[in-house]
Amino acid sequence: MTKRVKIIVFSVLGTLFLIALSMILFVVLGNTSIHVSKFEVKSDNLPSSFEGFKIAQVSDLHNEEFGKNNKRLLKKLSECEPDIIAITGDLIDSRNTNLEVSLNFVKEAIKIAPCYYVTGNHEGRIDGYEQFENELKSIGVVVLDGRSSMVERNGEKITLYGIHDPESLKGEKYGYAERGIVEKLLKELDYSDTGYNILLSHRPECFDYYVEHKYDLVLTGHAHGGQFRLPFVGGLYAPGQGKFPKYDSGAFIENETTMVVSRGLGNSIFPFRINNTPELVLITLTN
Repeated sequence: MTKRVKIIVFSVLGTLFLIALSMILFVVLGNTSIHVSKFEVKSDNLPSSFEGFKIAQVSDLHNEEFGKNNKRLLKKLSECEPDIIAITGDLIDSRNTNLEVSLNFVKEAIKIAPCYYVTGNHEGRIDGYEQFENELKSIGVVVLDGRSSMVERNGEKITLYGIHDPESLKGEKYGYAERGIVEKLLKELDYSDTGYNILLSHRPECFDYYVEHKYDLVLTGHAHGGQFRLPFVGGLYAPGQGKFPKYDSGAFIENETTMVVSRGLGNSIFPFRINNTPELVLITLTN
C-alpha cells in the first residue's frame, strides 16, 4: 500500500469515526437533556384572576431519573415557577417498576407546587396500584381519576377534572375498546361546561371526545412524541394511533378546546429516542 493510499484510508476511517461519535453523542444528549416547551393558551372563559396562571406538565416519566434523585428535572421544574403541576400518567414503568423512584420525585415536586395526577396505561398494568395511589394521596397529591378539584384565586375558580386510563378498567363493566372506555368515563364525570375547565387524560387519540364535551384545556401524553421524529414529518409511531400519529406533540385546537400533547420524559419499550428530547411542558393561561 502506497503512502498516498494509506493517507486516504486513514482519512476515510477518521471521518467515519467522527460521524459515528457524533451520532452517539446526538442520541445520548437527546435522551438525557430536558427541553422546556412553552405554550400560551387563550380562552375568553378564563377568569381574570387566573391571567398568567402557569401549569407545568410532567408526563410519561417511566421511572426515569435525570440526575441523582431526579435533581436536574426538579431544578427545571422549579425554574418554571408553576402555580400547579399536572402529572398525566405513566409516572412508573410496568416493565421495570420502581415505585420508590416515582414517589421520591413526587415528594420533592409537591414542594414546588400543588400536584394533580391521573393514571397512564402503565399504572393500569401493575399489581398493587391502590397502594401506590394511597401513597400519592398521603404525600398530598390530588388524584383526579374520575374526580374533579377546584382551584380558587381571589374568589374566582377554575376546575380540574381527570379520568382513569382505560387500561386499568378493561372488563365487563366498561368493555375492552379503549376509546369506548374513555367516552364512558367522560360521561360519568360530574361535569359542568360552564366556567373554565381543564381535563387531565393520558390519551391524546380521543381528542374528538374532549372537544365534544367542551373542555377548555386538555393535557395528555402517551404518544412519546412518536419516539423517533423526522424533520417536517413528526413522530413515526405512537401507541393508540399507529404510524405517523396525528396527535404526537404540541397544541391542537378545535372549536373552543385546546389539547396539549406532551412528548414525555422517559421511555418504555424503546430504550431511547431519536430527534425527540425529553420534554417538560409549561402552559400559561391568558384571556
